[in-house]
Amino acid sequence: MKYMLLVCGDDTADASGMAPVQPWVEELAQREVRLHGHRLAVPADAVTVRVRDGEVLRTDGPFAETKEYVAGYDILDCDSLEEAVAAAAKHPVATIGAMEVRPFWGDEGEDAEKQIRHLDKELTLALRERNIERHLACYTPDAEVVHAMSGLEEGIDALRKAQERFFATVTGPVEREVLEFRLRVDESVAFSHGVVRIRATLTTGEPLTGVARVTTGYRAVADRWLIDHEHASVPADLGIRGSAS
Repeated sequence: MKYMLLVCGDDTADASGMAPVQPWVEELAQREVRLHGHRLAVPADAVTVRVRDGEVLRTDGPFAETKEYVAGYDILDCDSLEEAVAAAAKHPVATIGAMEVRPFWGDEGEDAEKQIRHLDKELTLALRERNIERHLACYTPDAEVVHAMSGLEEGIDALRKAQERFFATVTGPVEREVLEFRLRVDESVAFSHGVVRIRATLTTGEPLTGVARVTTGYRAVADRWLIDHEHASVPADLGIRGSAS
């Protein structure tokens, strides 16, 4: 489950003896607990916006004048609230300020993961049916795809032509088997790393079998997740041979 960690500083606190934050960031990133975060500018640089009777009211400065203020934020992915609290307690700012741990509303992250896994299954079905339109429906209009056979394809039209060229070389269904699939989901973007095996029959009657490592970037468009970037690479023989002993 995702948690927002609000890092609250204190104008009256002495930060001279505070430990550096970077080791905390590196530790949680290595454990894949911290997804991302950033330090914020000082409250004096803030702008507060209100709308009253259709009029936009802008005030320079923070929403409320207090000695404590939000100095930064971190997005954590933890199994429980207790784990998130433990991570917050290790943040150096906790020794001079305060850390507010707040869970994300609902389970959007889980819903997003389900949608993306369903999207990956759509790719499998579209290849099996040789259905180009079903295949393209999984991508954003300006998607960039590094195709294993044709190289970089930019946009739906280029991707359509690449798929047409591919289907022209094979006959019958194209089987797509996902051997490995790892997924990380954030607010509006997600990434997956997978290993995919493709099986088909060439128009010459010869079998086609290949394994590709696929890195995919997804983007939330309205209420749908779509593929925005895809890079498929296949093993290459570079002519490197181990020396005989």
